[in-house]
Amino acid sequence: MRIVCAPDSLKGVLSARAAAQALAKGVRRAGADAVELPLADGGEGTADVLHAAWGGEWRAASVADPLGRRREARFLDVRDRGLAVIESAEAIGLPLLDARERDPLRASSAGLADLILAALDVGASELVVTLGGSATVDGGAGLLESLPRDALASAKVTVLCDVTNLLHGERGAARAFGPQKGASADDVSELERRLLSMDALAPYADQPGAGAAGGLGAALASLGARLTPGAEAVLDAVAFSAGVAGADLVLTGEGAVDATSLEGKVPAAVVSACKRADVPVVVFGGRISAEGRRLYELGATAILPLSGEIAQAALDLEELGFAAASLAGALKR
Repeated sequence: MRIVCAPDSLKGVLSARAAAQALAKGVRRAGADAVELPLADGGEGTADVLHAAWGGEWRAASVADPLGRRREARFLDVRDRGLAVIESAEAIGLPLLDARERDPLRASSAGLADLILAALDVGASELVVTLGGSATVDGGAGLLESLPRDALASAKVTVLCDVTNLLHGERGAARAFGPQKGASADDVSELERRLLSMDALAPYADQPGAGAAGGLGAALASLGARLTPGAEAVLDAVAFSAGVAGADLVLTGEGAVDATSLEGKVPAAVVSACKRADVPVVVFGGRISAEGRRLYELGATAILPLSGEIAQAALDLEELGFAAASLAGALKR
């Protein structure tokens, strides 16, 4: 019996690789074969997953963090493909700030420009920019101000969006994601007003993914980049369809299974792919909302909660892997 362990990261708790390892440990303890296939959706850890799939060399650059402080960030130089993978969270990620520092009214996306310019300086002709996990809701204002007008003129830019949300509205960049980045109700209204005032973004506001990373999706689209769903692109990169062909079960999930899980995140992409492959799939989450349970509509076999205790997340996943493998084995017999 073969079980594919294909989780996203549990933000701030376990990387996708560590989560896959924990699930696989439980699966093997139950006597089944485990395939570790960590995934990402364009958010934190996407470059690591693409590094495993494509190879390449990590390079470092000096960038501005969301509050303008200099720090070192990395990007992936995949020289044999002529491309670089740039993870926006490396420069402007929410985890770079203490909880008391989180303020999307101040946070700037300028550091992403630093990382893009560093990648271009090493000769990359194609950029894969991953969006997700940012501390910003500036509509890419910092990026647009810091990036020379013609910087991307000769580069092919593909943007992997971690969500399909539009720029404005109830599920837009400010209202859907501002609060988790530290915005109060009044802040959210101000952020929405600022986004609505950015005329350069208006033609791109209704593109799926325009609201990713606080509106960076729309900003990059305005520079000629192509927006694409990050989870689906990562599944293609790691040859997910081939990896699950003939599998007995797939285990996937993330820290919180909620409305966003159906808006471009890994669980929805995996459930849909497993339905096409006719492979059962179990989704886990540290927190599962009513909206998240709509994954059943896409074809999830089961949606199971973890304990929610951060300190025992790895143990919870190991026990989930063991229980799922045991149950699958019993059903197979």
